[in-house]
Amino acid sequence: MSVEKCEFKPNVLVVGAGAVGSLYGGKLAQVGSRVSVLCRSDYEAVKAGGIAIISHWGDFHFSPDRVVRDLGEWAEPPDYILVTLKVLPEIDVADIIANAVGPETAIVLLQNGVEIEPAVARAYPDNEIISGLAFVCVTRIAPGRVEHSDYGRLVLGRFPSGRSAKAERLRTLFEKAGVPCEVTEDVVAARWRKLLWNAPFNSLSVLGGNADTQKIMQVEEAVHLARVIMHEVRLIAEADGHPFEPNAIERNLAETRVMKPYRTSMLVDFVSRRPMEIEAILGNAIRAAERYAIDTPYLKTVYALLKLIESENR
Repeated sequence: MSVEKCEFKPNVLVVGAGAVGSLYGGKLAQVGSRVSVLCRSDYEAVKAGGIAIISHWGDFHFSPDRVVRDLGEWAEPPDYILVTLKVLPEIDVADIIANAVGPETAIVLLQNGVEIEPAVARAYPDNEIISGLAFVCVTRIAPGRVEHSDYGRLVLGRFPSGRSAKAERLRTLFEKAGVPCEVTEDVVAARWRKLLWNAPFNSLSVLGGNADTQKIMQVEEAVHLARVIMHEVRLIAEADGHPFEPNAIERNLAETRVMKPYRTSMLVDFVSRRPMEIEAILGNAIRAAERYAIDTPYLKTVYALLKLIESENR
């Protein structure tokens, strides 16, 4: 697939070349960026043959500039480090990227959940932290092979808030590559808006016994449970200073009814017996609720059940 080249051609390091990292790293490479990847589980496959991406935007092949197992003595600090690792308690992003961060490196956290940025921001107080959200249905289906079935919009923003020339330049690159991308001055609010969907549907997909979004929306009781979980997320976000628009919950439900059947990232991890992002998606929200003395019985219930399931699954 031919894509128009962009004059700005940064050096980008993708940390976590799974589904999300492969898709968006590959799109940046299409417009001339030098994109390298830190890749562990799929290292041999990606090193030998790159990454095949089956996408509703058009299939393409991504051959990274460099493929490494660890950063070691990374010699050339990149313009951007694009972190697409799962947000898990055992993964220390600040430590993993330490050898690659230079004085001018922008650290982009394209990850799930809320309140995920502070640890990295504390470790690198002089570097710009760009928080990012991917509204995308994309799955790693085999080593070095990714399927992008729907959506793909990105929202980027300087953490904790404000304008960012580096985020704007990254937005320009993504849009040149055909990726819808916007920059917000309040990325924390954007994270809460995404959690409005992630909290119920990731949880119910696992607790519902391998349920995709279509199956969830076909059961009236499940839709009610999704709605009340969303209501609790709404209360926390409002207390945190980030209120939603009045129709946010019903709009999310309506959009989910018409989307292609989708197996959430948490469900894919559960089926593959990988750790699930329970803390990033649910635990952090519950802890925020406790700070504001907000009762969240539904969030706490699905959180406890998922923790129990994961203890058996792992």
